[in-house]
Amino acid sequence: MTTAPSAPTERLDGPDRVELEIGGMTCASCAARIQKKLNRMDGVSATVNYATEKASVSYGPGVEVADLIATVRATGYTAALPAPPPAPDEARAEAGTGGDHELAALRQRLLTAAVLSVPVIALAMVPALQFRYWQWLSLALAAPVVAYAGWPFHRAAWTNLRHRAATMDTLISMGTLAAFGWSVWALFFGTAGTPGMKDHFTFAVSRGGGSGSIYLEAAAGVTAFILAGRYFEARAKRRAGAALRALLHLGAKDVAVLRGGREVRVPVAELAVGDVFVVRPGEKIATDGVVREGTSAVDASMLTGESVPVDVVPGDGVTGATVNAGGRLVVEATRVGADTQLARMAQLVKEAQSGKAAAQRLADRISAVFVPVVIVLALATLGFWLLAGAGATAAFTAAVAVLIIACPCALGLATPTALLVGTGRGAQLGILIKGPEVLESTRSIDTVVLDKTGTVTTGVMTLSAVHAAEGEDEKEALRLAGALEHASEHPVARAVARAAEEQVGELPASTEFAAHAGLGVTGVVDGRTVLVGREALLRDHGPAVFPAALADAKAQAEAEGHTAVVVAWDGRARAVLAVGDAVKPTSAEAVMALRSLGLTPVLLTGDNAIAAKAVAAEVGIDEGDVIAEVLPQDKVAVIKRLQAEGRSVAMVGDGVNDAAALARAELGLAMGTGTDAAIEAGDLTLVRGDLRVAADAIRLARSTLGTIRGNLFWAFGYNVAALPLAAAGLLNPMIAGAAMACSSIFVVGNSLRLRRFRSMNG
Repeated sequence: MTTAPSAPTERLDGPDRVELEIGGMTCASCAARIQKKLNRMDGVSATVNYATEKASVSYGPGVEVADLIATVRATGYTAALPAPPPAPDEARAEAGTGGDHELAALRQRLLTAAVLSVPVIALAMVPALQFRYWQWLSLALAAPVVAYAGWPFHRAAWTNLRHRAATMDTLISMGTLAAFGWSVWALFFGTAGTPGMKDHFTFAVSRGGGSGSIYLEAAAGVTAFILAGRYFEARAKRRAGAALRALLHLGAKDVAVLRGGREVRVPVAELAVGDVFVVRPGEKIATDGVVREGTSAVDASMLTGESVPVDVVPGDGVTGATVNAGGRLVVEATRVGADTQLARMAQLVKEAQSGKAAAQRLADRISAVFVPVVIVLALATLGFWLLAGAGATAAFTAAVAVLIIACPCALGLATPTALLVGTGRGAQLGILIKGPEVLESTRSIDTVVLDKTGTVTTGVMTLSAVHAAEGEDEKEALRLAGALEHASEHPVARAVARAAEEQVGELPASTEFAAHAGLGVTGVVDGRTVLVGREALLRDHGPAVFPAALADAKAQAEAEGHTAVVVAWDGRARAVLAVGDAVKPTSAEAVMALRSLGLTPVLLTGDNAIAAKAVAAEVGIDEGDVIAEVLPQDKVAVIKRLQAEGRSVAMVGDGVNDAAALARAELGLAMGTGTDAAIEAGDLTLVRGDLRVAADAIRLARSTLGTIRGNLFWAFGYNVAALPLAAAGLLNPMIAGAAMACSSIFVVGNSLRLRRFRSMNG
């Protein structure tokens, strides 16, 4: 077990902010209670996020961090300053081993409860299995379930009791302990322990009865079911910090620094501003800096999601975590550590996650009123029947019936069963739903923001058209260009070479190859001096003829957002190749499907406005709903602006620069073909990378939420109807247990209907 860092004791004289890690919260009402206590302090404004288990606190002069921690602890929970972030290797090791002892302990309790509860329930419900001393075996099996597996509920209930509060844990603990305690009393002091005793369901109400009945299956079964729900919830919550870990893992781990004319490899953490380091082809750039020597193309797709690499020459700035796709570079570090763009992006994700309101579970909202009412009703039932002279046995039987009929088995099953069936069906359709807390936002969203590259488009440069001059053969121009580009590692060159091989076949060899930074390449193919690249490259090699038809083709290609590549030889331009990021064939259909759900699609990209509008027109997005030339760090600002206009926003993206926007939006949909950071920051992951699945994901999430609400309505309605019967002494605990089981069966059956969910695409 790690030791939490101690709180500072010095008094801070100015306004400040601190983030505290909160422990011990079991439901959203816990977060509300902590937030209420903190906000009662003078000069303190706090927001407690149940999903991330953190409190963001602003405090003024005269307030100490130690006072904030003491207030949280006095409320019955733990608080500590966040531990320093681990080194990249340590973070990876922690991620690989699970790094979450609480989740492992909860899983162990769940497995214990599941294994031991099954025979207890079977023995109680199937009289044919009840051998001579079956009830004592049931007691032996149920005791560790209630005491060990159910310990988190009892501990939380005791903590709430000490602070005069009640939650779902209180009702779970009271119900299971009452059922178990009554069973123990009936076994040792009643007639339930008689050898050969048979337990049968009966609808006959006997006020003097109860001493011959045991309810161990209720105590064990409820504990197992609720633990299952808690485990799946905890596993989903653990992913909250995974986006930050994914961002940190993107960076380089070590770097070759030039010291005394020699290259010395040192950890990135030792880099200082002003250090000069070497980046070879294929290596990640260690930190933000300025190129001092060399020319290359830098692939920023891991960081920006944009597919077109950027040509850099001495004097150009480069960003840490991007990849050197071309030649050797010598870079001077200008920003290191927390000042880099990658670190700032990680902070954006962190702030966006903290600012997102924690979705309070519907079951907790109901239980906020329901739990104390049930407890009061059980005590009132006990007192009423004692005063009415019905006897202690009858009075306690009625009180236990109230607690058992109200024991929130169906309430606890409502969310996890629907979520499990919904997520299982979603996985078959290429949809991953991360947890129940994301579902409520799917009903309210009215705008869906689509990142262009890798989401609407393929994210891969491809040859889209060949325009040959009059009298020239398109395939010959492509063959010569492909032969020359085959020697280049530039993504545009690779697109041309790949298309030439596919359309022409085997390519001839080239000689005298030369790359001209930012312009293109030259070389000799089949005895001809061929130039492939920008128009400026042709001009630099002397007088050249550029036919008007090719000039028009070049202008048209650029107007459509493509890169125009000129192919020339013998002083004359022979063809123009249009290379671009192709629109996915399913994107137009996907946009139509999103519109059918009542959503307004918005295209968001860092590309220029011309390219963005061309893509928007192709897929059916209105020109007024195109937001172009947006820097990576500004995507969150766009989401905030749309939200300020009163829109409820869903975001679909795949790049690291989309991660913060995905977290900021009411609903984040991450393309599974994108980066890990985007996937972890999203609420829904589209595994197949097909944008049409986004519409299916929203429909499935809405259906799952509707099922959860239907389950909760039934579970709550069943309690409202049955509680008066139990309080009136018309429902003995055995019938209460049977009714509780029936309510659970209904909830599970209703959830299973989600298996029939069908994709809009068949």
